[in-house]
Amino acid sequence: MHKLLEQFVENISDAILVSDKEGIIRFWNSGAELIFGFTATEAIGRSLDLIIPEPLRKRHWEGFRRVMATGETKYKTSLLSSPGISKSGSRISLEFSMLLLHDENGELAGCASIMRNVNERFIKDKELRERLTVCEKELASHRSS
Repeated sequence: MHKLLEQFVENISDAILVSDKEGIIRFWNSGAELIFGFTATEAIGRSLDLIIPEPLRKRHWEGFRRVMATGETKYKTSLLSSPGISKSGSRISLEFSMLLLHDENGELAGCASIMRNVNERFIKDKELRERLTVCEKELASHRSS
């Protein structure tokens, strides 16, 4: 069973990554390589800043430090959405879940995330919202005529 789980974690197309309490990447699967463009060798041992867009880093680290200090998060069962950044510098729309990890003594050791690239859906949703806005304006102008 251990070998099957190892294959799953390493080879799934979703990014699976683990960071320690300081936000240093400790695990990076092949899905993370596909989504972000960094190899495991390039990512492991580096800060999560590697994939967090600059304008979002302050807010991210405030929340991350609070969670690591308290062991409490409001996102235990939520699917989160946030932009990320790839090796090429392009932004990626992400959805992800997060899990707090504890060591053998029950102490908070870091967190794990499973991330999915949702760029295509984000773009389609944006196009639909824009088309809806145009249609609503046209309908309003016809009603007022």
